[in-house]
Amino acid sequence: MSVASSVVRMFRATPQSPVGADGTMALVDHLRELRARLLRSVLVVTVGMVLGLFFFDRLLDLVLEPYQSAATKLTGEVTTKAYIKGAGGPLLLHFKLAGIAGVVATSPYWLYQIWAFILPGLHSHERKWSRVFVAIAGPLFVLGVAVGYYVLPRGLEVLIGFTPGKLENLVEFGEYFSFFTRMLLVFGVAFEIPLFVVLLNLAGIVRAKSLAEHRPWIVIGTFVFAAVATPSTDPFSMLMLALPMTLLFFLSEAVTRVIDRRRDRAARDALGGDIADDEMSVLDLRHDDVRPSDLDEDD
Repeated sequence: MSVASSVVRMFRATPQSPVGADGTMALVDHLRELRARLLRSVLVVTVGMVLGLFFFDRLLDLVLEPYQSAATKLTGEVTTKAYIKGAGGPLLLHFKLAGIAGVVATSPYWLYQIWAFILPGLHSHERKWSRVFVAIAGPLFVLGVAVGYYVLPRGLEVLIGFTPGKLENLVEFGEYFSFFTRMLLVFGVAFEIPLFVVLLNLAGIVRAKSLAEHRPWIVIGTFVFAAVATPSTDPFSMLMLALPMTLLFFLSEAVTRVIDRRRDRAARDALGGDIADDEMSVLDLRHDDVRPSDLDEDD
């Protein structure tokens, strides 16, 4: 009963570190707040993992669906079969799937705990942009994972298709699951890159003009990154990663152009003129109006 009441108090209490007269907090208070948020996050992830064990069959079908879809599309004499290695493999499989499901399902909570710990140290305008980042980063990552899940069967079909007809392809589930998670993470993180471009522009590090000048090299680099980052080696997976990234880059370039225009307009208004920061003012070098009487007699 005492343990349960302590857990309830921990979730009801909001960690508030005392603030000094100069607006700062002691290091011990920071560490205390960090410990409280970490304990909450670990406890929630553990609960999500336990709940994931009850949905193990559905999670296994979700993970194996791309492999089974690729296996049914194989033609010729190529055959494949998934298996679990070792006596403890089945138990490890249960914990691995449930653990990943718990981390993913509870990600909104522990990500909020991280954000809430960092938020007090930000300025008001930084808080505004951090909220925008959180609102956009999540959907972009989910979109990238969805695209990766759609592409995965085609990549597996190409890779397994290299198996000689006289041999049978055996896929160990642990290796397949690592390939599965790596593929989805690559697509999810790759879809976040245009967002970081916009953040660099907001920080004043990158301007839209510089992006436009290096656009061909950025597009080539995007395709090279897609070819290297995708675990599969087929061109279909590379294109399915490179093309959306290129479109998102063009979108981020348009956004940075709008931000630069507003920033330059604000700078001109602050200076009280219509001259941009990167423009030179025109000097009137004519001396038609200068009269000899205006010159000093010593000259």
